[in-house]
Amino acid sequence: MNSSILQFMWMAPGAYLLGSLPFSVWLGRLFLKKDIRAYGDHNPGAANVFRAGNPLVGTFAVILDIGKGVPFVALSQKVYHLPEAAMLGIGLSAILGHAFSPMLGFKGGKALAITAGVIIGLLDAKLFFAFFIPALIFALILESHTWLAILSPLSTLAYLTVSQTSVWEILFMLCIATIFTLKQVGDIHNAPRLKPCLTSWLMARRQS
Repeated sequence: MNSSILQFMWMAPGAYLLGSLPFSVWLGRLFLKKDIRAYGDHNPGAANVFRAGNPLVGTFAVILDIGKGVPFVALSQKVYHLPEAAMLGIGLSAILGHAFSPMLGFKGGKALAITAGVIIGLLDAKLFFAFFIPALIFALILESHTWLAILSPLSTLAYLTVSQTSVWEILFMLCIATIFTLKQVGDIHNAPRLKPCLTSWLMARRQS
């Protein structure tokens, strides 16, 4: 059997299992003596560690969630030199592990931080900027983080499609956009809205 297939067969499950580790839930129990799923949107992600009242532990949770997306993707590229499809499949496995963790009854976080980690681990400058620049813009202008999570991968997908990049990258981002939308759909209550301060500024400019 091709060595790349053998390496993928152990690395993809490994990435899934690492991604499934619910660090935010564990940190909440260990340091805060709280179940972070009782706060905010009730999901087991790092944002609810902040909502539970500890920015320091919340920051550590974000770092761990980003970090667990990096190792297997970086190994697949820098050590084993796997084909692009295999690397992206391993990255997607990590994201799925976080989003549908078997340690939480296949209920997981919204996968933003681990997706950032996977994209960092891929060391693909084009994909990095195509994902993070729209995310930054939407974070600055949109009132709702729900729409930020939905629109960021869709914008990246549109860019990758127009730029005629690898079909594997397009499929990878399509999967991410689907996962993000599924995880966010319950929180959609309004159409995308600009931040109030930005809306006020635009109205003032229009009246002047």
